Formats: sequence, C-alpha cells, structure tokens
Amino acid sequence: MSDRIKLYSYWRSSAAYRVRIALNLKQLDHEIVPVHLVNNGGEQHAASYIELNPQAIVPTLVDGARVYRQSMAIIEYLDEAYSESHPLLPSTVRERARVRALAQVVGCDIHPLNNLRVMQFLEREFSTPAVERERWTRHWIVEGFRALEQMLGESASTGLYCDGDTPTLADLCLIPQIYNAHRFAVDMQPFPVISRIEQQCLSLPAFDAARPENQADAPHRKE
Repeated sequence: MSDRIKLYSYWRSSAAYRVRIALNLKQLDHEIVPVHLVNNGGEQHAASYIELNPQAIVPTLVDGARVYRQSMAIIEYLDEAYSESHPLLPSTVRERARVRALAQVVGCDIHPLNNLRVMQFLEREFSTPAVERERWTRHWIVEGFRALEQMLGESASTGLYCDGDTPTLADLCLIPQIYNAHRFAVDMQPFPVISRIEQQCLSLPAFDAARPENQADAPHRKE
C-alpha cells in the first residue's frame, strides 16, 4: 500500500465507489480506510474524522499532506494530478461538457435525494416507513434514468461507454447508481443502453474490484 494516497470509504457509499473506480483505472497505489456510516451512530461523526471532513461524509482523499473532499472534485483532482494514466475526461471542450452533464444527472439530481442522510432524516423526523422510503428512492432513480437513457441513446458520442470507447467520469458516476437501482429493485428493462454500458464497465477489472461486495469492509467479507 502507498503511504501517499488514502481513501476514506464506506463499502456501500456511491460517492466512495466512484473514487475507487477512478483510483483503479489510473492504477494508483492507495490505501482504503473504512468509515462505517451506521455502526455506533456512524463513525463519520467521530471528532477525528470531522477534522478531516467537516461535512461528516465519505469519501475523503488524503494525498500527502493535502486533503480532498467531494467525490467529483476528488476525481477531477486525480485526473489532473495524475494525467499520465487513463484520462477520465475527453480531450475536447464540447465532449467534456457532455460527460460532466451526464455525470451530474447522477451526482446532482439522483444521488443527493437518496443518500443515507436523507433516508435517516425521513425516518427520524417524519417516521417515514421503510416501504415509502424505498418508493421515494426508486422514483428518483427512474426519473434520472429516463433522462440518461434518452441522452445516451440519441447521441452519436455514446460508444461502448457513456462517451466513446473508454470509461470516463460519466461511467464512474453511472455504475454506482445502477448498483443502487438493483439494490432497490428498479426495473431496468426500460433502460437498455444504460444496462449495456453497465455490463461493459463491469467486465473491466478496475470496475469489478471497486464493487461494494468486493470491499474489505463489506459485511460478508468478515464472516
């Protein structure tokens, strides 16, 4: 393991999942530091962790003496700081804008509505039953996927992946969201382009190694 890069991660965090894929694609030696978001009220609320990340969320990336927060910013940092391996954004301004837009459908419009903090708030403040929280989650995934399916399907820029024939930031955001879709039993039949891209991505070792079930802090890995 590297003494240089540490990723504070939770096995089922979508945002941490994105960064794990980026680190793997760039073949950067790194250490995963698990932060359990549920045990003991959530390890992200510990004073020692809040010193690293005042938002009390994952991921947090430490590279040398520098601390980086927010998954999108972390990924773009890695792409710029380690530009010699696997670029995560296209070379043209127009295509970079398209990839960022695809990524932000997930990162800005789907994921924030369905993350753990939102679910805990709905349960704690409004006593929202689990069945209704899951319905909420499915609704926003489907809304976002409808838009993504159209954006991907109608564009000549879509290739084996969201943009062309190499994975980009858009794929890094899409794959963890598809994991959530499966987790909450979203019907994926209406999204054939998204499903095709999922299979293509997961055939790559960098994506496979980043899967939640392949993390050291996944519950079954401790049995």
